[in-house]
Amino acid sequence: MNRRCFLKKSVAATSVIMSSGFMLASCRRALRTDLMGIDNRSAKTGKLAPDFYKILYYASLAPSGHNSQPWFVKMTSATEWIVGSDSNRWLPEVDGSNREAMLSIGAFVENLVQAASVFGYRVKTTVIAQNPFDPNVVKLNISKSKPLDISLQKIVARRTVKNNMLSKELKTSDVNDFSKSVDSHLVYFPGGTDHAGLMDKEAVANYVIQSNNKKAMKELAYWVRLKDVDAKKYRDGLTTDGMEITGMAGWYVRHFMDKKDVMSKAFCDKGIKKTKAQVKEGAGWLVITSDGNTVTDLIETGRRFQRMALSAREKMIAIHPMTQTLEEKYGQKNIKKNHHPGMIPQFMLRVGYLNKYPDPVSLRRPVEWFVRS
Repeated sequence: MNRRCFLKKSVAATSVIMSSGFMLASCRRALRTDLMGIDNRSAKTGKLAPDFYKILYYASLAPSGHNSQPWFVKMTSATEWIVGSDSNRWLPEVDGSNREAMLSIGAFVENLVQAASVFGYRVKTTVIAQNPFDPNVVKLNISKSKPLDISLQKIVARRTVKNNMLSKELKTSDVNDFSKSVDSHLVYFPGGTDHAGLMDKEAVANYVIQSNNKKAMKELAYWVRLKDVDAKKYRDGLTTDGMEITGMAGWYVRHFMDKKDVMSKAFCDKGIKKTKAQVKEGAGWLVITSDGNTVTDLIETGRRFQRMALSAREKMIAIHPMTQTLEEKYGQKNIKKNHHPGMIPQFMLRVGYLNKYPDPVSLRRPVEWFVRS
């Protein structure tokens, strides 16, 4: 955005803000609640049984890079489903190996399995993909079972939190609980330690590398939903709320910025500045590892991450995946150099306690949008 254009937009924004209290009220939003209330959609099941519709709704609340939601579900029979990987939702610039897509599908499967158990179904999972680019990834066989007492609210309330982390170290009991949920595939590096400092440095350095990659920024811009009309149309991607651009700043961005601005130097510089501030907050880093890099390893690691993430809110612990270090060759090389050879990191998570846990805001597509006959 050039200076003249910026001034015009700023003057227009100021005029509207000063002349309308309604616009100030519009900063307070509940877009996710408005669009995603399960009670408002539960009747729209079509040929899908109501329980199965709800199970898939809860599954869809899994996280994914750029909130691209790279999954689909193919119904091969009433009790056999295939969870697949939608190539239209891959991120070839920042996830060229589809590693993160597989992790996201693993989180989706974990949500599905847990939700199904609440409704009285047992789900047997079998990884059928031979490589991360196969369209059919996990086969699900569903059978009746005794319902389990698991809180579905944990799935609904889970969210990524990027800001306002406290600096105090994680309690040993919380780290142990997290470690148990990921089958001990976890390492904690408290803030202030040499290794946490290394990860801080890598997070910033690789964010800068990615910000200077025009193709990566173009890909990001594609998934950014600055306008509410786009958010409502696509029900995916990164809204201002999801990027934690809130209040008057969020209102301004939604009304006076567009996708071209996302690729501007000013936007990139703002992101770099924010990343530098973020790594100074929190209790340090959690790293979730895997035993290998096969599709099965990645799916299982995604499931482990989701089990851990579902317990974070009750502990008042924010979890912020900072993925650039594992996406860029520079970061991969430095992480490999500073870990022992047997350690395969799949998630680098900045963590910290919160005084107040914000509600989830990221959008999800309706079930009928990702189910295939």
